[in-house]
Amino acid sequence: MLPLLAAAALLPGALLPSGVAAQPATQTTAADPQMAKVLADPRRDKDRARDAWRHPAETLAFFRIKPGMTVADYMPSGGWYTRVLVPYLGDGGRYIGIGPSLTALPEAGRQRWADFGTRFPANAAGWTGVAADRIPAFTLDAVPADLKGKVDRVIIMREVHNMWPGNLLYSDLAAIRAMLKEDGLLGIEEHRARPDAPASYTLGTMGYMREADVIALVEAHGFRLVGKSEVNANPKDSANWPDGVWTLPPSLTLKDKDREKYQAIGESDRMTLLFAKR
Repeated sequence: MLPLLAAAALLPGALLPSGVAAQPATQTTAADPQMAKVLADPRRDKDRARDAWRHPAETLAFFRIKPGMTVADYMPSGGWYTRVLVPYLGDGGRYIGIGPSLTALPEAGRQRWADFGTRFPANAAGWTGVAADRIPAFTLDAVPADLKGKVDRVIIMREVHNMWPGNLLYSDLAAIRAMLKEDGLLGIEEHRARPDAPASYTLGTMGYMREADVIALVEAHGFRLVGKSEVNANPKDSANWPDGVWTLPPSLTLKDKDREKYQAIGESDRMTLLFAKR
């Protein structure tokens, strides 16, 4: 059984948007048989080793994601959460892959993401067995007009440290805010630096960011924090590695040097945050 949802709570005095109910601080797959079925699917056999660090059932429950919703996944990369969300949202739901605004990227980035709208649906179809035409994908400067204000949830999983130094926060958070319904929510997971970490270590290039900085940056772009969860916390991570977060699993960039030490620590300490539009 996956760990219980740890210390997931609304902030004192924080109100969720109308129609979004607070949930208990403990929820497991036993309470959600659909999620349990998704996580046990053979298509996830290679993904499952990371469940102990990423806590998908508890994380998505904290983000108030339910079957039937429309959920957009920012920079979905290799599709780890795609393989969870596409089947979990079901036939009545909709999963959307979203990439960064091409206009905000340097030339190399534009070339990398230019074909995202056609490449990602085909990849996602192979990962999930769902037809590509049911898994739309867009860069954020090409979101169809009829999708704006129609999305229930957007998730940004360990990408704020790329958005911040890449000058993507303004363009992409503005576009994400426009996609969300009035009662829509933005869920963010990010590698967490120590509160006293120097700016030289928390500008994104080491993978870690201070929780206070992430909250301030997101709130400055039209959101308000409504909840935090410690479900993805890892107190063993000192978050001060000279080679950044990639020192730890799964990257293990130092290869065999102190490999057992880093494997024993596990994946990074992470903040898990929930925001509403303001």
